[in-house]
Amino acid sequence: MTDQKTITVKLEDPVEFDKKTYTELTFGKLKAKHLAAMDLVKGESVKPMAMYASMAGVPLPVIQELSIDEWEKVQEETIPLLGKSMQAHMRRHLEKQEASGETPTTT
Repeated sequence: MTDQKTITVKLEDPVEFDKKTYTELTFGKLKAKHLAAMDLVKGESVKPMAMYASMAGVPLPVIQELSIDEWEKVQEETIPLLGKSMQAHMRRHLEKQEASGETPTTT
């Protein structure tokens, strides 16, 4: 696992939610509680968003309002926080999407 405890991702397209504007999101290391957040929502596309929202300590709609480019950026830049098995999974997933031309939407 990485020694890095947080990663801040600056948003090119700020997100507004609940009268607050988010210009950056700071994600902490992946913990079991973040994985558990995935069980609280329905939908395969929404589950990883719930995990990332939990990692950043923001409401789920903040992550859901990210542009696709910003969502991809969050996934790529936070890989070092995910732990070895999740890092490998994310890298494979992103490589597969890149090779097929898919839009990255899930982990």
